[in-house]
Amino acid sequence: MSTTGICYLVGAGPGDPGLITVKGMACIRKADIIYYDHLASPALLGSAPLGAEMVYVGKKAGDHAVPQDQIGRLLCEAVRAGKVVTRLKGGDPFVFGRGGEEALDLQKEGLPFEVVPGVTAGIAGPAYAGIPVTHRNVATAVTFVTGHEMPGKPESQISWQGLATGSQTICFYMGVKNLPVICEKLVACGRPADDPVAVVRWGTTNEQRTVTGTLSTIAEVVEKAGITPPALAVVGPVVNLRQELQWFEKRPLLGKRILVTRSRTQASVLSEALRELGGVAVELPTIRIEPVAWDVADDLLQGLAGGTQLSPAQIAACDPLSASLLGLIASPKPDWLVFTSVNGVEHVFDRLALLGLDARVFGGLRVASIGGATSRALAGHGILADVEPGRFVAEELFAAIQEEVGGNFAGQRFLLLRADIARKDLPELLTEAGASVADVAAYRTLTVEACPQDVREDLLAGEMQAITFASSSTVRNLVKLLGGGMREILALEKPPVFASIGPVTSRTMRDLGLPIDVEAEVHTIPGLVEALQKRLAKSE
Repeated sequence: MSTTGICYLVGAGPGDPGLITVKGMACIRKADIIYYDHLASPALLGSAPLGAEMVYVGKKAGDHAVPQDQIGRLLCEAVRAGKVVTRLKGGDPFVFGRGGEEALDLQKEGLPFEVVPGVTAGIAGPAYAGIPVTHRNVATAVTFVTGHEMPGKPESQISWQGLATGSQTICFYMGVKNLPVICEKLVACGRPADDPVAVVRWGTTNEQRTVTGTLSTIAEVVEKAGITPPALAVVGPVVNLRQELQWFEKRPLLGKRILVTRSRTQASVLSEALRELGGVAVELPTIRIEPVAWDVADDLLQGLAGGTQLSPAQIAACDPLSASLLGLIASPKPDWLVFTSVNGVEHVFDRLALLGLDARVFGGLRVASIGGATSRALAGHGILADVEPGRFVAEELFAAIQEEVGGNFAGQRFLLLRADIARKDLPELLTEAGASVADVAAYRTLTVEACPQDVREDLLAGEMQAITFASSSTVRNLVKLLGGGMREILALEKPPVFASIGPVTSRTMRDLGLPIDVEAEVHTIPGLVEALQKRLAKSE
């Protein structure tokens, strides 16, 4: 049958989103529909095209969102309709992933498909636990075995005798429930009762947990530790190498659940920094960033593109941001351009592009930046800041500009391109010093209306070790979102650590009755992460 659709059976890897293959990521980025599993990292879905349809078809113990035969039908229907389908499966699609069944469903219908292998949990989980499944001095063979055979089989297809004596390393997938029986059968078939065993739960993720024992003790160890699926069991002498080789579980924030309260577009930088240290970043955008109103007429843009000289009246008729930027090509220009956030930089350059302009409009202006991140954003557009303070607050930025102008602000014209709710400290300081100031909103900061129920429940249950605030607006909005729930959180026997990026944010926290357990010495995201890491280490 002729069709323009295709299905990619993609291995998402074992949990760490960084372990997906380059080809697997390419399939996500071009998908019309993504059917994804329980064990595929949700972070991968963020790379899908805007408008792509996301369908959860995952399975976990006792809970199958969509029956397997129905998944096959869904894939065939979507491909037949001409869609590019990415079937995102945990681990590798052909290693206990039922990818073979889905490929056969497509093949029987004459529909095109491709298989994109992934890193399987039987290799990656042990590796992140410090266990190489092979080692030339310890194990030269490894066997992957399902710990949960298909229900209803008349007899097991596993050769327990051969398995017990024929493979130095055995990796059991999905075997927690049947672990006592697995151990008993191996010992009964000749495997030493003191053979080392490790059970790795949520391997390669920042919630990874590993316990060890022997064939005679591991079932009891797992029960006492409360280890539940998803988990993988590794049997064999290679488990002893964990004592020397474990690395992943030594990361300083491993398993710490940390609430990130920035806007959705900003949260990724902080979240990624926390994840690199082992933290579980729970993103709760309390604000959303949007462009300011846009009302420049098409004929004005066309005239500008054609080289028409704009009159002051035409410029004045535009929205404030466009008028400010168009004014830079007219006269008189301001002397200084001031940016106080990365958001301001990006929204200004987005608007310049819409106006058919670029960084050349800033020619001859001096540029002041609030700090390193903002300066780097400017540099990305070819602008090097003339002034950057040592501390990233308005008062320090004013002092740095004051030093640059020799204390003489008379006749100096400043254009500030900032958030619509930015503090008034800087324009007031500049005005009082004798400067002329135009304070223009480059973007809008809006409040998110609701807190997801699962995040709220985790906070109230004391399952969050820290809450981070990177701006005053995130403080105000979280308090508003939680309402009376914030009092319950503060009253917990062990409340979360409240972490602030700097003194301005801390002032807002204090005003709203929140503790400041951590304040970054350097008022940047790396500074906030460093301070939080030190504070959480002390609390252990």
